[in-house]
Amino acid sequence: MAKTETVGAQPPTKVSLIKRIAHRFNVDDDKLLSTLKSTAFRQKPDAPEITNEQMMALLVVSDQYGLNPFTKEIYAYPDKGGIVPVVGVDGWSRIINEHKNFDGMDFKYSETLIKMEGAKVTCHEWIEVTIHRNDRTKPTIIREYLDEVYKKPYKGSGNNGPYTVDGPWQTHPKRFLRHKGIIQCGRIALGFTGIYDQDEADRIIDMGAAIVVPGGSNGLTSSGQPLAIDRNRIDPVMDKLIEQAKQLNSWGVANQYVMQNFQGPDVAYALNLLRDAEIDNMPSMVQRSVEDPSEASPTVIVGEERNGNSMNSGQPPIEDDGQPSFFN
Repeated sequence: MAKTETVGAQPPTKVSLIKRIAHRFNVDDDKLLSTLKSTAFRQKPDAPEITNEQMMALLVVSDQYGLNPFTKEIYAYPDKGGIVPVVGVDGWSRIINEHKNFDGMDFKYSETLIKMEGAKVTCHEWIEVTIHRNDRTKPTIIREYLDEVYKKPYKGSGNNGPYTVDGPWQTHPKRFLRHKGIIQCGRIALGFTGIYDQDEADRIIDMGAAIVVPGGSNGLTSSGQPLAIDRNRIDPVMDKLIEQAKQLNSWGVANQYVMQNFQGPDVAYALNLLRDAEIDNMPSMVQRSVEDPSEASPTVIVGEERNGNSMNSGQPPIEDDGQPSFFN
């Protein structure tokens, strides 16, 4: 009597990340890395060569979000042996619109127009972006303020003396404020993490030299005891980081750096220092009223905000997380 042998289905063959991305864009996988190294990274001419590890890090993020590095939907800056992945406006628009739970977006603008230092035109004081999800009953509402995201013109000094270079924030502030609102609301409503826009990447690179803090892998010694916080090592680094955060108004970026570069109990300690410094750096309403009017500040063109949603309307202001703020 013949025996019947059952042969199970063979498990699918795993395709490497490089081959998968090369197949997706119909390019030779042998040339993929070398091509993207020369096109997908922004660096100075005398900078070290991009490593395979840095290139793979970019490909992982590109594959995760389905972004095309050949059309600049995603690119990167090399940073301390790693990368800062940057997503362009077109890339943000695509991953938001392609998200399976995205169900529409609304915009609301302040009726107060201000003119920031160096700007060529006026802009709304804030923008409010609302993203609806088809799996939630309440939308996510994020308000972005111009004075917190505005990037001043670059000032330098050359052989012919000081000079100023205007950027898109000086000529098209309304459009770029809208971009900021869309990106921040998309992050919170749809959960996009580990990617940045151009302004954030610039600030991260500017602040990069401040972070050189190794830490334990889990906050414990080899005997299982909690690690002591070495304040003599951390405090000078945090002092420099806080000073740069004040100058660049980049508290969010500073917090991200702490989360990415500190480990164990150092994280909580560093975050507490940042929080206290940010609170101390917030001008009170009394201080604002007595500030020297000759100091550089936004010029208010028109008053009153829409729908009575102002500081005096009796409604709690909406913070960056879209929730009412009860912090005084």
